[in-house]
Amino acid sequence: MIKLSSVKAYVLVTTSIGLEYDVAEEIKKLEKENVKISVDVVFGEYDLVVTAEGKDLKNIDELVTKIRKLSGVTKTTTLISSRG
Repeated sequence: MIKLSSVKAYVLVTTSIGLEYDVAEEIKKLEKENVKISVDVVFGEYDLVVTAEGKDLKNIDELVTKIRKLSGVTKTTTLISSRG
């Protein structure tokens, strides 16, 4: 039996000024059985780096869509890892 590998992505998030910690907490709540998430508040061009691992690309797509809809999120850039 062939085991399908997971999809790993990094979502770079820009937030409204002063909301990075609040948005990080909201993103953590989006973790589900089929998508594991870690969130780091960072300094620089982006405010958050979300590392997500899902069963397939659809799981990552659904997560990114939810992140983009969160209050306080102004921009996202998604990077899909070439290896899970």
